[in-house]
Amino acid sequence: MPIFSQPPLVSIVLDSLKFLQDQQRLTLYSYVIMENPLHLIASAENLSKEIGHFKSFTSRSVVDWLRENRPQSCWLRRMEEAKLRHKTEQQYQLWQEGSHPQLIDSETMLQQKLEYIHNNPVERGYVDDPTHWRYSSYRSCVGDEGLLSVTILG
Repeated sequence: MPIFSQPPLVSIVLDSLKFLQDQQRLTLYSYVIMENPLHLIASAENLSKEIGHFKSFTSRSVVDWLRENRPQSCWLRRMEEAKLRHKTEQQYQLWQEGSHPQLIDSETMLQQKLEYIHNNPVERGYVDDPTHWRYSSYRSCVGDEGLLSVTILG
């Protein structure tokens, strides 16, 4: 679903990541937020736990926003249909089950992941230059001001 095509919903994600950074619970190295995928390079003392908290909080916040601002939208219905049957404690499913962390164990792999993340909007044809995608860390990586601060690697 193109859930993050709505700027207020992107703000929920950005604010949540900033909160984790401010609380020193997450170090953010790179990110891109598209209409439905979110890609991060991040670290934390317990990354799985922090991503779990992030996903839980943002899911509740997105659902609350949709209920208040778009109660008749198809997104709530689609999120309800996407919920796995065994998830009886929740009504909606925003994020994919689990996360897909990969250990970045070399400079070559880091550069490959950074290029993939930052060029995602270009590859999809949304922009011609990664600096033009607002919801990305690329600007920060080239010395401009981004929406979130990132720790520069390399």
